[in-house]
Amino acid sequence: MDNLIFSLNATIPVFLVIVVGYVLKRIGMLGPEFIKDANKFNFNVTLPCLLVNDLINCGIRENFEFKYVAYCFITTLACIIITWGLAKVFMKDETIIGEFVQGSYRGSAAVLGIALIQNIQGDSGMGPLMIVGSVPLYNAFAVMILTLESPNRDKSQSFGITLKKAVIGILKNPMIISIFIGVLLSYFNIALPVIAEKTISSLAKITTPLALITIGAAFEGAKAIKMIKPTILSTVIKLIIQPLIFLPLAVFMGFNSGEIIALLIMYGAPTTASCFIMAKNMKHEGTLSSSIIVLTTLLSAFTITFWIWVLKCFRVI
Repeated sequence: MDNLIFSLNATIPVFLVIVVGYVLKRIGMLGPEFIKDANKFNFNVTLPCLLVNDLINCGIRENFEFKYVAYCFITTLACIIITWGLAKVFMKDETIIGEFVQGSYRGSAAVLGIALIQNIQGDSGMGPLMIVGSVPLYNAFAVMILTLESPNRDKSQSFGITLKKAVIGILKNPMIISIFIGVLLSYFNIALPVIAEKTISSLAKITTPLALITIGAAFEGAKAIKMIKPTILSTVIKLIIQPLIFLPLAVFMGFNSGEIIALLIMYGAPTTASCFIMAKNMKHEGTLSSSIIVLTTLLSAFTITFWIWVLKCFRVI
């Protein structure tokens, strides 16, 4: 019950901020230009600052364990490739494949994840290493998938040309650049000047609330209802199927309690608000992304609590 209450306290405010954005749009306080500008600002400024800030503080060199980081990396890659492959085969509407795949694998590991881990075990534990093993991959593949599956992609172009554009997009993406900078700063223990550190930290704090307000303002109920089936399917993949497959494998691999808890959050955390930011900035509609974020946020408190109960029953944690 304590875990459920904490999970609700962590996730319901996120949902309510989305509702605030929705209400403000409906009463005319926020308009289309705000949504457009806020998404652009988040994508190019605040989200990169958030990633740099998280990586600087995670102590990569001190906490690095190759086996654990490799497991996070490999299983994240497996989630992405399997989901993408199945979506290509079975999803009839090709225009939403990019948003569906991104929403299915990309959890809020850095924002909500660390808070949930701290509540379960009292400190951030293996959370920072989980972020190192998953978040760079989240972002690199998000750029690639959203580029290759763009509704505006010129289908007359060869796959090679499209892939080349995707790779260039990855290298130029503000989040990929910020991850590279953050990893270097953390690994080599390079301390930023106090003024720079506080500025980056301040901008990082804007990211999530601004993104959630924008998601609410851009949310269109009628369009969302039409996408209820892929939304539910993506939510099931994110909150149930991934933990069901990869947590037992992690136990078999011999990871300890702290490592398992971080993996639970990696697989079972709600879809991150940055999915919407990236989808909109890469010329996708964004309706499916916002719907997945809303539903996974609402349900994750209950599913995470369930997985904690299961792990405790089997004396894994």
